[in-house]
Amino acid sequence: MRFEDYSLTVTPLPADEGGGYLVIIPDLPGCMADGATIDEAIDEARDAFEAWMMAEEEDGRELPVPKSYSGQFVQRIPKSLHMQLARRAAVEGVSLNHLAATLLAQGAGEQKPDVGAAVTAGGAGGRPRVGTGSS
Repeated sequence: MRFEDYSLTVTPLPADEGGGYLVIIPDLPGCMADGATIDEAIDEARDAFEAWMMAEEEDGRELPVPKSYSGQFVQRIPKSLHMQLARRAAVEGVSLNHLAATLLAQGAGEQKPDVGAAVTAGGAGGRPRVGTGSS
């Protein structure tokens, strides 16, 4: 397994706790690190990842496979909302799925970045990609 295969959660630490950022690798219980900057915290998380994996291997434990996401989920909504969305999609000339995905993306973009960020480790040049929301 590679560090880049796992999602990270980056959260700012309060000033009264020293500030900086905390990085958690949700698929690896207890694997976390912190740093003064996001980049430093991610670099420390890479070291924590390596140590975590080595300890699991030494203990003969099976290494967790990173979670993957299909890009699909089912959400039940009231019939009236379904009708509103279907009508709006028709007026805009897009599919209901396209409209729903657009509205969800816009809503996720309205979250404050300091609330928490999901990070995919495999960004350009091996650097993480950071986005708001959960992974």
